[in-house]
Amino acid sequence: MQPLLAVYAGYSLDGEYVAPGAALQPYVQDALDEIQYITGSTSTPWGAQRAADGHPAPFPLTYVEIGNEDFFDTSGSYDGRFTQFFDAIRQNYPNLKLIATTTVTSRTPDIYDQHFYETPRSFEQSVHQYDNYTRTGPKIFVGEYASQEGRPVPDLNAALGDAAWLTGLERNADLVILESYAPMLVNINPGASQWPTNLMGYDAVHSYGSPSYYAKMMFNQNGGNVVLPTTLTTTGGSKFYESISRDTQTGTIYIKGVNAASQAQRVNIVPDGISGVSPQGTVTVLTSASPQDTNTLTEPTKVVPVTSKAKVSGNFEFSFAPNSFTVLAIQTK
Repeated sequence: MQPLLAVYAGYSLDGEYVAPGAALQPYVQDALDEIQYITGSTSTPWGAQRAADGHPAPFPLTYVEIGNEDFFDTSGSYDGRFTQFFDAIRQNYPNLKLIATTTVTSRTPDIYDQHFYETPRSFEQSVHQYDNYTRTGPKIFVGEYASQEGRPVPDLNAALGDAAWLTGLERNADLVILESYAPMLVNINPGASQWPTNLMGYDAVHSYGSPSYYAKMMFNQNGGNVVLPTTLTTTGGSKFYESISRDTQTGTIYIKGVNAASQAQRVNIVPDGISGVSPQGTVTVLTSASPQDTNTLTEPTKVVPVTSKAKVSGNFEFSFAPNSFTVLAIQTK
């Protein structure tokens, strides 16, 4: 998890709305004080206050996001508001990476935060969104995303949409440097939820992960540090999405495949630059009898990944189960 702070460029830190064109200096100073409270030494006023509050050591901080979803603001004032915060933070904390929430022209942010709430199918159709994106501008933080199917948590079909989308983000990891599912938690009691689709459910005693939670877990636990260009041939020809990475220290190749079709697909996978592999690997599969299956408080493990041994052919052929997200972990020779 990367240390990130959001400062609201249209609001003071106590929630008071700042009208377009209003003087922002008191609120910019609020943001600078907050950063000093987090990162400053105990010789600074706000670092001393942090120590007095019980935490003498400074916290790590890498990113500061200026605003949130300012694409909803039709006044056109965000560019000017962003500039005031950007200049002050950059002058005082030049090593922090600054994130904009919509297009700005007066300054160049380090990163843009983009949010996506789509149907599972729409996410599948968007897996190539960043393939031809410019590499000369700011990086991308997909700060909020979630396939919208299932309530209060996503079903398997939504998890497949999320996993397909994540294959596209992983293949473009040089550009998309951060991502975060939202919302994270939901109280499942009647009338206690705000948003329809959430990653994890809980009540006063228990909690459980959704199929999308387990899909994210599979990504987090099976990732290389180099993306491998790959040639694919499938029997089904559609609704199959992949990303292939390699851990250059261990030599392990991670093949992630999402088969969103209702029938199995046999896929021939040819990663560039790989010759020999071990004939034995592991395969982890997230699937269920129906794409509408999900986890609940009474059945918290109805849809969870299952790991087993797998035989790997020399030409990387594998049959991906219908409605499944699969990770193959293979050791190179």
